Amino acid sequence: MSMNNIVYGTVTSDDQLKQILKLQKKNLFTTITKEERKSEGFVTVSHSFDVLKRMNDAQPHIIAKDGDTVVGYALCMLKQFKADVPLLVPMFDFMDSVLEIKNLSDLKFVIMGQICIDKAYRKQGVFGELYKKMSSELKENFDIIITEVNTKNKRSSFAHQAVGFETLDMHSAHGEEWELILLKL
Repeated sequence: MSMNNIVYGTVTSDDQLKQILKLQKKNLFTTITKEERKSEGFVTVSHSFDVLKRMNDAQPHIIAKDGDTVVGYALCMLKQFKADVPLLVPMFDFMDSVLEIKNLSDLKFVIMGQICIDKAYRKQGVFGELYKKMSSELKENFDIIITEVNTKNKRSSFAHQAVGFETLDMHSAHGEEWELILLKL
């Protein structure tokens, strides 16, 4: 596993989508220990293959591969998929009001629906490179990338700040506190 072998691109096959789901399952909040959540971070949403594929067909997801193995991903989610991921509906509703209040509602945005890196590839720059690739893929059609981070997920929050995300606002949903953040493209 050498960082020199990692290639960044977009999802081009069903096999890559299945690998994303496998990596997602390994890192779900509900499947890792409390200690891992604190030290390694976690993902909150579990996607179905159908939703993940439809999202990819509308705007291809970004992946990091070592050979043929997906070792990291950043999901691209357009607003039209709001109802397909019920856990994210509060984020979309809150985001709409915040963008309006901050006079940002004219900006074209994409939601980064989830980012995850295989444990063996963490702390090696994959996170930043995924966002660099995502930015280069999206900057022609979008002004900003928006996402939210659970405030308990300190590792993710710090990593997003490090690549240039700014906090838009905070909100509560599903008994958790969330940081709504954006990255200008």
